Amino acid sequence: MKQPDSMRAVVLTGHGGLDKLAYREDWPVPDPAPGEVLIRVGACGLNNTDINTRTAWYSRAVGGGITPTSGSAGFEEAEAEAGSWGSAALRFPRIQGADVAGRIAAVGDGVDPARIGERVIVDPWLLGPGDWLDTANAAYFGSECDGGFADYTTVPARNALRIDSPLSDAELATFPCAYTTAENLVARTGLKPGETVVIAGASGGVGSAAIQLCRLRGARVIAIASRAKAGLLEELGADTVIDRATPDMAEAIRAAAGGGVEVALDVVGGGLFAPLLEALRHGGRYSSSGAIAGPVVEFDLRQLIYKDLQLTGATIVPPGTATRLVSLIEQGLLRPLLAERYPLRELGAAQEAFMQKRHVGNIVVTMA
Repeated sequence: MKQPDSMRAVVLTGHGGLDKLAYREDWPVPDPAPGEVLIRVGACGLNNTDINTRTAWYSRAVGGGITPTSGSAGFEEAEAEAGSWGSAALRFPRIQGADVAGRIAAVGDGVDPARIGERVIVDPWLLGPGDWLDTANAAYFGSECDGGFADYTTVPARNALRIDSPLSDAELATFPCAYTTAENLVARTGLKPGETVVIAGASGGVGSAAIQLCRLRGARVIAIASRAKAGLLEELGADTVIDRATPDMAEAIRAAAGGGVEVALDVVGGGLFAPLLEALRHGGRYSSSGAIAGPVVEFDLRQLIYKDLQLTGATIVPPGTATRLVSLIEQGLLRPLLAERYPLRELGAAQEAFMQKRHVGNIVVTMA
């Protein structure tokens, strides 16, 4: 079946505020290269990378505070050669969006035509052969290449993962980025059955995914979030929810755990970093995949040294992680948290809602 020549797309034209998102209805439909597939996008979820890239948050030349919501202050200071998550150059215009669910519409040379019509979600980590921890060998869908905020997108065939699920495209689009990130975040700590884990930012996409993945491992979960979100997080499996406005957070965590916790998972940073370390027991493990409350923190090095702590970052997701998650989704072991859905032309409004952080789970853009 011949594809149309043009499509709808939201194009990021440069670093800046929401005015840098341009809705187009005349964008050319991409052709799949050898080894690639063309996906007709059903839905595409939002994640922090979309915001961080647009606002130049990754560039060290830009202020290290909370991600700005609009305007242009500071963006002119961004280092053009270090604008992506891996401190590499970012080319504009760019179609963002990593969390794609849809169907294969066409295939490039070398890909079995029988895959046309297959329902898929995208593994957003485009890892080459060899050392996948080498950033030169690890591109991210919707960052170093065009992503899914469009009617059509292309991706290497190996990254289009067949899925058999009764969930809608919008529900499936809540999984790729948040759940692969959360799985890596948890795996980096070596969490064991019976251990207690505290999760900062537990109501966001990654945090809510981490609650479920920790429970599947048999861990006890303490979640940090606003009081209004406690009920839903308990439904997901949190044993205790601590109000994020609690004055002495470290003491509150220790009280909930009956002592220090073995593991702390953090997507918040900022003022929560120090209390999380204080709440860890001797030999505890801390893992971070984000810093939405600010990347620059105060750090008493004695916490690391004299408590024999292990601190790890968690960004590049190991090969095979998304495939494992597809299996868990198909078994019904993971719950999609679809907070809100917006039409493609309202991506700017969707990003604004995303940055307000009043939702639980994921916000998704749909193409229908």
